[in-house]
Amino acid sequence: MVQLPADCLNDILEYLKDDIKTLHSCILVNHLWCEVSIKIFWIDIRNYNTIIACLPNDSKEFLRKIGINIAALSSKKHPIFNYASFCKVLSIDKIYYNIEELFNNQKSMKLVSLRPNFEHIKLIAVQEICSMLMNQSPPLKSLTFLKPTIVTFIPFTDYPGASERLRNLSELHCDSNNSNVFFDQLSKICNKILLLDVTIKDYISEELENLISAQKNLKCFSLTQYDELIDVDKFPSLIAKLPNTINKLYLYKTNQISLSFITKFINLQELRLSFELDEGFEGFEKLQFEIFPQLQILKIDRALPEIELLTKFLENNGKHLKELYLSDAEGNWNDYSLNLSIAKFCTNLKKLASGFRKSELKSLKKILNSCEHLESIKIWCSGQYLSEKEAIGAVVKHSHENFSELILHHLFRSQSRSFPEELESFFKTWSNRELQKPFSLVIVTNASCVKSLDKFNENVEIIKKYIKLGIIKKFKVANTSDEEYI
Repeated sequence: MVQLPADCLNDILEYLKDDIKTLHSCILVNHLWCEVSIKIFWIDIRNYNTIIACLPNDSKEFLRKIGINIAALSSKKHPIFNYASFCKVLSIDKIYYNIEELFNNQKSMKLVSLRPNFEHIKLIAVQEICSMLMNQSPPLKSLTFLKPTIVTFIPFTDYPGASERLRNLSELHCDSNNSNVFFDQLSKICNKILLLDVTIKDYISEELENLISAQKNLKCFSLTQYDELIDVDKFPSLIAKLPNTINKLYLYKTNQISLSFITKFINLQELRLSFELDEGFEGFEKLQFEIFPQLQILKIDRALPEIELLTKFLENNGKHLKELYLSDAEGNWNDYSLNLSIAKFCTNLKKLASGFRKSELKSLKKILNSCEHLESIKIWCSGQYLSEKEAIGAVVKHSHENFSELILHHLFRSQSRSFPEELESFFKTWSNRELQKPFSLVIVTNASCVKSLDKFNENVEIIKKYIKLGIIKKFKVANTSDEEYI
């Protein structure tokens, strides 16, 4: 059997970096596959008992002296690899919380009298792990540092090797309350960040602004406002530092920012807005007239801007969109014209999430007829929205040949039940389509939704039958908290 060179095998297996189950199977093939796969598998820390076992002997001895039972915390076996040397994705917060979980086991502490110093000892352990990683890990791709109290205790950027490890950092997730020294040092080391995710809390420092200014090729910027900001006047200054190279922009709960600044990002490909109240859309009246020729993904949830403004925005930009997600968490979806606008202006969509009231079945049919490239649609069900029966029936009868996935999202308690004979009829109709694709059905529900179709064994048996026949490719029941289907 011809053996692939390690670098070729690495390039191939890199595509599996998000498929942990398959990647784990690759580890078991042979020695070469194991070596290559384990480096990809351990790009992020997978096991904290193992990472503690990788600590240098002097670190282990130091931790023993302050009362930490290393034998109870670390892996029983000596590590086969130096796993710390593979880690390119680092979350200081994850390290902190996982060490805390390990320490919560009383057996891991040598002396009960040390419990009053629990926090201090825990931070020392995190220090030793971070020091090892900064000394041994390859150049980091991603860094998450969201807990400001850790920053003050862990001189992360001062560790030996930190400059070399951080120089090519491409992804940073941070908190505006992190120390000014931390931001100042990063701004001097890092100038190749492509994705910057900032959570704004109490204030915005000049050092944070300088860090943003240092990024000349920033592609993705995410801004989350934790609470009402004291330094609200500094928002314009921070926004002004953003380069116009940004093509992905995510804004969450940023009610104190005028959205008019978005017009500077002429190469915008993806825009996500999530506000608690519709008053968070200040400046959208200017945004409605802008044309973003490369915009392909638009996601607006929790609340929506005024329908007239959103309709005008879709008129100018809908033809470019490939994915559109619109949701109203309060269930106040009450404008028939918005769905008609989607059918009229967004004809190249591949994915759509939208609400359809019981009186709006016609608008769903119009969208399915107009959007010939549509592959997936998420529809709110129950309550004031369409029933499962109406949604499935419309999709089966009116979707085009590219369509393959229906997601039924139950916001409220279901009011009508889907019966097995109805499902049987739907799937028979689908199987008789001239160019039918295997059908994927996802039910997003919660404990209070007692009548969703997955709750009845007769329905599940029908679905299993059509899975065996190859008509249904995938059937999944997800929780409303599942990030993939929010």
